[in-house]
Amino acid sequence: MRRYGPAVLMLLLGAAILRISLFSDLYLRYVQAGLRPYLIASGVLLGLLGALAAARARTAREGTVPADEDAHPNEDAHDHGHSHAAAPRFAWLLALPAAALLLFPPPALGSYSAAREDAQRAARGVGTFPALPAGDPVDLSVAAFSSRAVYDSGHSLKGRTVRLTGFVTHGDGGTWYVTRLLVSCCAADATTNKVQVRGADTPATDTWVTVTGTWHPKGRLGSSAAWPPVLNTQTVRQVEEPSDPYEMR
Repeated sequence: MRRYGPAVLMLLLGAAILRISLFSDLYLRYVQAGLRPYLIASGVLLGLLGALAAARARTAREGTVPADEDAHPNEDAHDHGHSHAAAPRFAWLLALPAAALLLFPPPALGSYSAAREDAQRAARGVGTFPALPAGDPVDLSVAAFSSRAVYDSGHSLKGRTVRLTGFVTHGDGGTWYVTRLLVSCCAADATTNKVQVRGADTPATDTWVTVTGTWHPKGRLGSSAAWPPVLNTQTVRQVEEPSDPYEMR
């Protein structure tokens, strides 16, 4: 059976990739939506290669087993000109990660990943931002709100009511934040944006919420004192985690 190891591994990987990309939206926990066709193609290719490898292994096995196997149990490696030596038995452990991905896809990055990144922001340069759409509340991403709060010399957030959606992370002294992870390509390059929420009870960590409120200015624009930005809260509403939990650059 060990000769089928590579085939089984490729089949498991192909099935896992197809499960998260073709039959669900779980792939959005790992990559941007635009990469879905490539994931599907990769899953199909791995499945075909696994099936081909299994077929070749079966053909090779049928072509090398002696007709009177019971009468010559030890002659196979010598009388047929080659050895049936295969990978050690523990090589099957390589299939466990693929099987785990197929059966138990990990959750999206959350508060643990956000906490690993320090609130350090390179100077991006203070400047003016485009005007916000008319009407309140205005829906903004956490990243857009953070950028305007920290770097907008035109103070476009002043006097406006905004609505942000993200998951809850906790800080020191009872502070809490509405947080989102920002990705360029995939979850591996995720960075954190968060907004401190004031004037509302603290929800549980990793709870998804929609927060409505007004910007509370603090610190000098472009400085570390302005980070993280603050929102004076009017309402906090618990919501379901979106199918695409990340914000895109």
